[in-house]
Amino acid sequence: MRRRIGIREFDFARQVAVMAVINRTPDSFHDRGATFTLERAVASALRAADLGADWVDIGGVPFGRGPAVSIREEIDRVVPVVEALAAERPELIISVDTNRADVAEQAIAAGAAVINDTSGLGDERMADVVAAGEAHVIITHSIGPPRVEKPAAAYGDVVAEVRAFLLERLRRAEAAGIARERVIIDPGHDLDKNTLHSLELTRRLDEIASLGVPLLVAVSNKDFIGEAIDRPQGERLAGSLAAMTACILAGARIVRMHDVAEAVDAVRMIEAVLGWRAPARLEHNTHSTRNV
Repeated sequence: MRRRIGIREFDFARQVAVMAVINRTPDSFHDRGATFTLERAVASALRAADLGADWVDIGGVPFGRGPAVSIREEIDRVVPVVEALAAERPELIISVDTNRADVAEQAIAAGAAVINDTSGLGDERMADVVAAGEAHVIITHSIGPPRVEKPAAAYGDVVAEVRAFLLERLRRAEAAGIARERVIIDPGHDLDKNTLHSLELTRRLDEIASLGVPLLVAVSNKDFIGEAIDRPQGERLAGSLAAMTACILAGARIVRMHDVAEAVDAVRMIEAVLGWRAPARLEHNTHSTRNV
């Protein structure tokens, strides 16, 4: 499953891409605004690239409930970061996490190669904007608009329902002129789902991967990890890496992670174990130590 994203090429049959999370928001659930300023957002993205991230995902509005952010404000948050990174690191894949077509349009013009749509094409213009901009799109499962209070999550068969949603939105994207080769899917761990739902998705992730397009998972530091192992924010790294590994073994090929250095090491180790990547060096027990 070879894909060209931006100027990078991936063989997702034998390769996993690490996506770093860069939140230009004052209220992100994990970093609590640590990269809200433009300078810190750009520096964090460049640092992630230096640590081995294949691409960076720029977000201007968290998915969870909170105060409204205007389209103009969201554009002002994400577009300058995209412009700076596109100029500084043209080899770095840049995606923008947005569910608004107007923001996506500006981001693509600024140099974003991917739109990460957590509403799964909820904006009726989004598919047309992505098609016109010849960008990739990440279609994520969620229910209803972000940033608002919603009723308790309820599904009959969460995996079957998520799969059906993604398949319908994949067809919608193709009908709008987005080639299947430019579509990535994300089951949306924790997005309008409780911990049992997210764990079930993880266990049966191969059913989502069977749709046949690259599969992204965003499990890093999510609440389902904290609740599963009883760890607060700031103490979920081991759980995040374990969930990430389980997802890769079930078919995920792009992982959206906060702790870049640790995620890159874990991903490269998985690739080596699976025989997809040669060891960086061979020294152990390769030379005879016997006296002649």
